[in-house]
Amino acid sequence: MTADNSSLQLSRLEIKQNPMLTSLFKKLTNSNETPLSTSDTSLALAVLMVRIARSDDDYDSVEIDQIDTVISQHFKLSATDAKQIRTQAEELEKVAPDTVRFTRTIKDGVPFEDRVGIVKALWSVVLADGARDENEDGFMRLVANLLGVNDRDSAFARQEAQAAQS
Repeated sequence: MTADNSSLQLSRLEIKQNPMLTSLFKKLTNSNETPLSTSDTSLALAVLMVRIARSDDDYDSVEIDQIDTVISQHFKLSATDAKQIRTQAEELEKVAPDTVRFTRTIKDGVPFEDRVGIVKALWSVVLADGARDENEDGFMRLVANLLGVNDRDSAFARQEAQAAQS
């Protein structure tokens, strides 16, 4: 995802004005920072969901609604709070340097046995619009691998996400 300089500057300004985003952005770009909190892990997951939804260059309302639903259900938040986290994640995703920092945050903050659930949540976003794209599939392979989830478990997670949407 590329951004022109003006939108990148605007996004950095918006991050500077939001203490939660500023804190996470600093922690993600400085390996000497203190460990990330649970709220940082939640935001990192939201950023990954936004990034995967945008990976096919068609970030639509169905995917946005699915991201809000996953955030709300996974973290037991109100619809308003979930929307706020997603909005923050959208801004952070625009300026985030890479995906590895977010997967590392989740990998460090989520036990291995719960990471398949994270992959299932990501698949639910990929499948929300009813169309699988090769960019989304490739991104899912990368993210699952970075989270330590093998292809077999990722495929099962995808099947579970498909069944849940039926």
